[in-house]
Amino acid sequence: MTTEERTGLRKFFDRLTATDSELDAQHLQRESAKCGAMPATACTRGQVVSVSGRLRTVAYTPRTNLPTLEADLWDGSDVVTLVFLGRRSIAGIEPGRQLTAKGRIAIRDDRKVIYNPYYELEAPR
Repeated sequence: MTTEERTGLRKFFDRLTATDSELDAQHLQRESAKCGAMPATACTRGQVVSVSGRLRTVAYTPRTNLPTLEADLWDGSDVVTLVFLGRRSIAGIEPGRQLTAKGRIAIRDDRKVIYNPYYELEAPR
């Protein structure tokens, strides 16, 4: 058996024994790579990046001086929180929606954040 065949068998058995969430994460990582986005795990503070994935949660956070809409974007490797300052809601920004966001990575409470990102919604599947 060649190394290439062994690798193919390993991939087959890995897919066969993987959980649904692991398969979903692998699928999201492949889709993210196809559109040229950077994996969220590779993003570092200060970098201007393009990340692509699925919104897990969307929450309106009322603040006394500035309301914010926060959405957690998961690309299968890590989460990046998108923070829209001064917004209560945005049409199309909802859990389960696929999108690509571009902006500068910041760190807040040990989490990766992009403030007021440029974003493109993908067609619902």
